Amino acid sequence: MQRERVADDIYVFTSDLYAQVTAGVVVTSDGAVVIDTLAYPEETLAIKRFVETRLGTTVRYVINTHFHADHSTGTCLFNGARVVAHARCRNLLEERGRRSLAQAKAASPELREIEVALPDLVFDGGTMCLHVGGKTFQLLSTPGHSPDSIIVHVKEDRTLFAADTLMPLPYFVDGSYDDLVASLKSLHNGNYEHVIQGHGEVILRGEVEEKIHEDLRYLTKLREAVDRALRSSEPEKALEAIDIESCGKSRILLNGAAPQLHRRNVLALASQRREVVEL
Repeated sequence: MQRERVADDIYVFTSDLYAQVTAGVVVTSDGAVVIDTLAYPEETLAIKRFVETRLGTTVRYVINTHFHADHSTGTCLFNGARVVAHARCRNLLEERGRRSLAQAKAASPELREIEVALPDLVFDGGTMCLHVGGKTFQLLSTPGHSPDSIIVHVKEDRTLFAADTLMPLPYFVDGSYDDLVASLKSLHNGNYEHVIQGHGEVILRGEVEEKIHEDLRYLTKLREAVDRALRSSEPEKALEAIDIESCGKSRILLNGAAPQLHRRNVLALASQRREVVEL
């Protein structure tokens, strides 16, 4: 696991074990706030040890940006911390998270002590503010990657935890293409010093706007390519030919997962667009 200090009070942890997924720690005068956890318990426990041993404080809150297991599996390891999320996240953890964890436990013995930790502080709307030890955490609903996705703006540090609303390759298979486009557009002109993606590298101030533009270009090119394929004489063959590079993305790491994620985007968007294109 990699650790990076992006501001005086903010640390970012990037997994070596799963798709460069990230988690954050924000230190306040009244304890630490953890934003997301990592997929494997050993890495999340290392974050907990760092907070307690190296920083000499305790975790007061864990914010789940969405219900996906790679961001929420380790929540239960922070005993005594309040768990914060969107109300949809709590519902999805209840409906789908328990079932998915049971299946994962059967294949991964290291998850045997893990249990789903349901959020106990939720909001059901567009925004919520959490004030902890002189820090303001603005939680904003940004559906698209998933229905419950949120971002977290640490206002005093002008640092945005964008979660999977911003990742090296936009991904909407478990959410909505249109919602993701709208959520990405809402990030424009945020004047952020740092943006932490849900996977991959931290984005610095001078790169943020271009990153948002690049992701929107990818989504636009993807939709145009899918629509052309659906209108062609051999739609399935044409859909198969839509690669990442033709949609304006290249050199994406994600531990080799990018081509598979892109292929799923193509198929999901084709399913959504087929009826529209045929009208």
